[in-house]
Amino acid sequence: MAKTPMGTVIVAPNVFWVGVKDPSRRLFDGLIPLPHGTSYNAYLVIGSEKTALIDTVNPGFENELVDKISQHTDSAKIDYVVMNHAEPDHANACSYMLSLAKDAKLVTSAKGKEAAMMYFDVPDERIIVVDESSSIDLGGKTLKFVDAPWLHWPETIFTYIPEDRVLFPCDFFGSHVAYGEFYADEFGNGHTLELAKLYFAEIMMPFRNPSMKAIEKVKALDPKIIAPSHGVMYREPKLIIDAYTDWAGAKMKKKVLIAYVSMWGRTERMVRILKESLIHKGIEVQAFDLTATGIGEVAKQLVDSPVLVIGAPTVLGGAHPVGAYATLLTKALRAPTKYAAILSSHGWSGGAVKQLSGLLEGTKIEVLDVVDVKGPANDEEIQRVLKLADTIEGKLAEL
Repeated sequence: MAKTPMGTVIVAPNVFWVGVKDPSRRLFDGLIPLPHGTSYNAYLVIGSEKTALIDTVNPGFENELVDKISQHTDSAKIDYVVMNHAEPDHANACSYMLSLAKDAKLVTSAKGKEAAMMYFDVPDERIIVVDESSSIDLGGKTLKFVDAPWLHWPETIFTYIPEDRVLFPCDFFGSHVAYGEFYADEFGNGHTLELAKLYFAEIMMPFRNPSMKAIEKVKALDPKIIAPSHGVMYREPKLIIDAYTDWAGAKMKKKVLIAYVSMWGRTERMVRILKESLIHKGIEVQAFDLTATGIGEVAKQLVDSPVLVIGAPTVLGGAHPVGAYATLLTKALRAPTKYAAILSSHGWSGGAVKQLSGLLEGTKIEVLDVVDVKGPANDEEIQRVLKLADTIEGKLAEL
C-alpha cells in the first residue's frame, strides 16, 4: 500500500483516498452497532485537465477532508464533486466543498439531484445529472457511471475509472470498520468477509434483487480495485463479488439460527434441548441469548440461515420485547429465511405466540411448529420439541 506522509492513500496513479476514519462511533442510523467504528471514504481523482472528488464525509469531518485534499491540490480547484449517494455520511459535505470550489459542479443521478436540492440546498445550476450513457473527461482519466437504484437509496450510482479499472460503489461492498488497514488483504480475508457480511445483513439484505442486478454490471466492468465508501478497499475484487453473489442470491447453508431470551430458564431449557438434538443430527446451530448478543450478530446469521427459531416467554400479555425485536428485525430486513418455529413459556396466561406469529405475517416464512408451555415443559411437550428437531432435519435435507 502506498501511503502518503499525512495519511492519504494512493489507490491508483493520481487517485487518492482522502477520507476519514471514525473509531469512536458506536451506532449507525440509531440502530446498527459499530463495534469497530467506521470510516467515511472519499476519493480524489486528478486528471491532466480536471479534478474530481468522489463522495465526501460525515458531518463534523469537513476540515479533515479539506486537509487531506490539500496534500494533493487546492480544494478551490476541484471541478467536480460526485455524489454517488445522498445519505449525509457521504454527501453532507458536498455543499461545503462547492462553497470552496466556486466553479465546481455536483455530479449525481436525476433522483440524486432532487435529494441534493432538498437536503443540501445545492442550486439547480450547479448540478450535472448523469446516467450510464454519460462520461466526464478529466484528461487521461474518465469518469463513467453505473445506475444502481435501491442500493440502498433510490438515487444511488457507482462511479468507474476505466483507465485504472477502479470502481467506487459507495455503500455497496462496504463494511463498518476503522482499523488502521485500508485494504481487505491487509488483515485477512476471513475477518474481512465477516465484517462485510455483517454490513450486508444490516444494509443490503432487504435489497437482494437490486444487488444481483448490480453485481452483474460490476462483473461486466471487471474492476481491478473496488473502493467503497465505508471500510476496506479490495485489490482482489473477486473475493467480495463472489461473497455478495452468494448473499444476494440467498445461497443457504444447512444450519439453524436460534435467537432466544429467557426469564426463569423455562424457554431456555427448550432451546437447549432443541439445540442438542439438532447438533446430534449433525446440523450446524447458531444459538444466541439475545440479552448477551448484539443484534447485528443475529442479522449476520440471517443472511444464510434457512431456519429461524425464536424463543421468548410471555411478559405482561405479550412477547418479551427483546424476542419481539429480533422477530421484527427478521421481517424488516427481508431475510431469506424459509422456515421458523417458536418456543415460548408463560405463567398465568400466554400472549407471546400470538404477537410473534403476527410479526411474521406478510413474510414468506413457513412456521413449522409452535411449542408454548405453561410453567416447566412436561414430557409430552419435550417430545414436541424433539419432533420439531426431526421436522427441521427433514426440511434441511430438501434444500
